[in-house]
Amino acid sequence: MSCFSCFGPALEAEGRKPVPDAKDPRAKDGAVSDRAGSDVPPEKEPLDWNTRMKIAAGAAKGLEHLHDKASPPVIYRDFKSSNILLGEGFHPKLSDFGLAKLGPVGDNTHVSTRVMGTYGYCAPEYAMTGQLTVKSDVYSFGVVFLELITGRKAIDNTKPQGEQNLVAWARPLFKDRRKFPKMADPMLQGRFPMRGLYQALAVAAMCLQEQATTRPHIGDVVTALSYLASQTYDPNAPTQHTRSNSSTPRARNVGGRNSEQRNGRSPNHHSPRTSKHGGEVSRTSSTGGDSGRRSGLDEMDMAGSQAGSPAQTGRKRETPRTADRQRAIADAKMWGENSRERKRPNDSFDSTNE
Repeated sequence: MSCFSCFGPALEAEGRKPVPDAKDPRAKDGAVSDRAGSDVPPEKEPLDWNTRMKIAAGAAKGLEHLHDKASPPVIYRDFKSSNILLGEGFHPKLSDFGLAKLGPVGDNTHVSTRVMGTYGYCAPEYAMTGQLTVKSDVYSFGVVFLELITGRKAIDNTKPQGEQNLVAWARPLFKDRRKFPKMADPMLQGRFPMRGLYQALAVAAMCLQEQATTRPHIGDVVTALSYLASQTYDPNAPTQHTRSNSSTPRARNVGGRNSEQRNGRSPNHHSPRTSKHGGEVSRTSSTGGDSGRRSGLDEMDMAGSQAGSPAQTGRKRETPRTADRQRAIADAKMWGENSRERKRPNDSFDSTNE
């Protein structure tokens, strides 16, 4: 029996029941690919920031159902924006399981198959070797999430050379937080929370890691994005990007003091002996180690463990963490613990194995 016949024409993002396909009028808002970027039809409004985060969180939940709730796991293999249908209230639904593949079982780490899918969304290891894992879907999700954030297509031949491939265009920008505001979809007209943008781009960067083992588990992506989707942004509030655009985003000065400034160091300098928060970054970066374990918003507020990774280079300037930020992380963890059952003791992205 094929995956398509198991799940029907489409799957609710919550993973519970079949829904209409794109030609069904009940899929009233088309697909994600129709509602972001400059190609939005004139009769339709571009998606606002809150809706984009809710769509991303819902689509991630759909993948989580396939990866974690199905036995054996199901690998979507062709996750892309045109396969995410938008129902009533922009509720996302995964459709077109024609290329879906049963995942590895037992001691197998991957399944080998003929390379299929859509150019621009395929994970590099799958495109090069034909070895397919659930982390291949995580990469494809990262591309779709980046499309939602930037309003750009995965492949756009109308763009100048160097900008036609979305991931190739974004990788160098991930390394400079000053450029993050410029990555946001112009159709948003600056109506987005700056911190939310940084966090969303951090999630996308983690999903787009070139090494499959360093990408997050989809369950951890769900935790992080569900938190972002819960942070309602008022689009009528004054835009929040002007100040951050004018200078390099830096850590807030807690209690009127900055440990880096007291020690006469630039914000880019971290030492495992002298910087309380930066030491963790410097220690792991110097060894080049990366266990591939990150936990949702923890990774957004701590530098990545792999030297030169987009997540690390995008975060290492903001080392001190305030009480508000710690509270946000705790809230996200609490949401994740209450919203899903963890049944991955040996494969969890944020499990401890040190």
